[in-house]
Amino acid sequence: MSEPACHLLPEAEIEAIVCGRHGDPFAVLGPHGDDPPVVRTFQPEAERVFVLDATTGERLAELERLHPEGLFAGTIRNRRGRLGPYRLLLLSADREWVIEDPYRFPLLLGELDLWLLAEGSDLRLYEKLGAHPDVIEGVRGTRFAVWAPSAKRVSVVGDFNAWDGRRHPMRRRVEAGVWEIFLPGVGPGARYMYEILGPGGERLPLKADPLAFFCERPPGTASIVHGLPRPVRTEEAWRAQRNDRRAPIAIYECHATSWRRVPEEGDRWLTWPELAERLVPYVVEMGFTHLELLPISEYPFDGSWGYQPIGLYAPTSRLGSPEDFARFVEACHRAGLGLLLDWVPAHFPADPHGLARFDGTALYEHEDPRRGWHPDWHTLIYNYGRREVANFLLANALFWLDRYGVDGLRVDAVASMLYLDYSRPPGEWLPNIFGGRENLEAVAFLRRMNEVVFGRHPGATTIAEESTAWPMVSRPTWLGGLGFGYKWNLGWMHDTLRYLSTDPLFRKYRHDDLTFGLLYAFSENFVLPLSHDEVVHGKGSLLARMPGDRWQKFANLRACYGFMWTYPGKKLLFMGSEFAQEREWNATQSLDWHLLADPLHQGIQRLVRDLNHLYRELPALHELDCEPAGFEWIDHADVDHSVLVFARRGCDPASCVVVVCNFTPVVRFPYRIGVPRPGRWQERLNTDDPAYGGSGVAAGGLLTSEDIAWHGRPQSLVLTLPPLAVVVLEPVA
Repeated sequence: MSEPACHLLPEAEIEAIVCGRHGDPFAVLGPHGDDPPVVRTFQPEAERVFVLDATTGERLAELERLHPEGLFAGTIRNRRGRLGPYRLLLLSADREWVIEDPYRFPLLLGELDLWLLAEGSDLRLYEKLGAHPDVIEGVRGTRFAVWAPSAKRVSVVGDFNAWDGRRHPMRRRVEAGVWEIFLPGVGPGARYMYEILGPGGERLPLKADPLAFFCERPPGTASIVHGLPRPVRTEEAWRAQRNDRRAPIAIYECHATSWRRVPEEGDRWLTWPELAERLVPYVVEMGFTHLELLPISEYPFDGSWGYQPIGLYAPTSRLGSPEDFARFVEACHRAGLGLLLDWVPAHFPADPHGLARFDGTALYEHEDPRRGWHPDWHTLIYNYGRREVANFLLANALFWLDRYGVDGLRVDAVASMLYLDYSRPPGEWLPNIFGGRENLEAVAFLRRMNEVVFGRHPGATTIAEESTAWPMVSRPTWLGGLGFGYKWNLGWMHDTLRYLSTDPLFRKYRHDDLTFGLLYAFSENFVLPLSHDEVVHGKGSLLARMPGDRWQKFANLRACYGFMWTYPGKKLLFMGSEFAQEREWNATQSLDWHLLADPLHQGIQRLVRDLNHLYRELPALHELDCEPAGFEWIDHADVDHSVLVFARRGCDPASCVVVVCNFTPVVRFPYRIGVPRPGRWQERLNTDDPAYGGSGVAAGGLLTSEDIAWHGRPQSLVLTLPPLAVVVLEPVA
């Protein structure tokens, strides 16, 4: 017979276990003592429990029921010393089954692991926290670990334990505020969440794992045991060749679930394998060098387009498994296409199963809403000054590069991170320690993020969506910059679209919109973005914003693209704009691919393809995109005719092109321009070409310069300016 139950466990301990409120379950459950050892277990489904020798199957003892809810305990009388591996035989009225006892397994995280976690300096955080299928002492299962320092108790709940938080409370590692447990028999595919009691003992909404590698498809909220994805190997030299600021970079920005749908199957979106078969070849054929995906980290609400992520370490399950996404990355690389991901460290949604008040306190966010709440998006702001939070984000940035081999990150909403008063009226924000409006913790975080990304992946790149005049966004941190590889040139975008949406009759009054940008064009490494933000929220499509009749709208859009692809800076175009989508983008529908039956839409698509190939072919159009030596005004003062003439140059002095832009629907002949060198000049591209839907007015074909000084140059050309068109001229050797 076992000793009386009262000798085995005090009543208060019993009540804490059966009520699921014990903060240190490993101090009670599992094997304890060695002379003789005692075993305790909580098994609410069992009527009798036996301890079995794991090797022989011998019954070592029957445990005594200490509580009607299912707490059992007993002494192993025929054993002395530490109890070796054992199993539990459970019997109920209609069945019997054998399980491993999670509370017999050793500590999972080592002292060094805990030290790094406590210091907030573990850039491979994802190897320690989360759910990892593993084999411990010859037993297959999954080890779970989660950071929740203020919690009274944390349990893993899931399909495997009837979502009962009393069944598997975790061990607290006080040094790092981390909770851990190994659950035998739980393997890949199991759904799970964390049940947490807050600091006051209150039960919180079930929480998804912040480091889950796979998630249940929304509107489900559970995490799924998956384990780390296998690494996608990417050569740094390959990355560097594509991301270098002297390389041609033309980015196709894409929302994966609305690029193309399958109407005959309920208008479903394409999966990762289908996108690899259809999207990747299309982007390559169109001549783009990079594909950029709107956020793919798991997110609960389709309407957020991914910009309110819940699972930062999980590719969205909407499109397939993590393995499917890994193969998609490999498909991009096999095709020579760089892959960029939109990354969102600026804010996170307040959904109850997410990071909001994760352990009952403002763990990831700020307690004070003047620091921790985004009034624009109704989301929460990360506390960048808390080292564990900063490390969570830093490790996530590296995760996509380390494990999935992506080639860079476009960082969303950087301006909202940099300024404490971003979109806030006076009195509703808190100044920094110096009384200023700069978010010093966010600045330090962004600098550190870029340092670790470029330090560990020198061929990768980062791109900032930053809409203010913050200095040196794309300059090295050791010079005082933020350290990004590139910055979106939103000033160029606003000025250019404002100019082109103006009736040509009045463009002479807005001429400065196109010339002002050259005053700062080389202060940063710029990307010229015509992004998703320009075709939503009532703005209409790019085509719809162009003035004039139907022909003029298309001509204006062709001129817009001609100007963009010849202007200094890397290029970014949102999907659908490459064939002149007519309606505003709707994330719940496919792009209007049927428009390509119209020759005018075909012409726009053909023009974008040819611009990409020309941009890549001519060093003068890309090598010095980010350096003042790559640009030279020939004539920026012809305001009355709305004409611009400029030269682009490459690293080789012999590499040069001349670009002539006529932003009125008037054909101008003769029109004389100065040229940088004597000789013959060939028309390499004309956006008024009939192949693009233009009127077919040629600039002159093969032109020969004359010994007539013009625009301050000794040689000049006479040519015809097509209406609403951009012409690219290249010298002929």
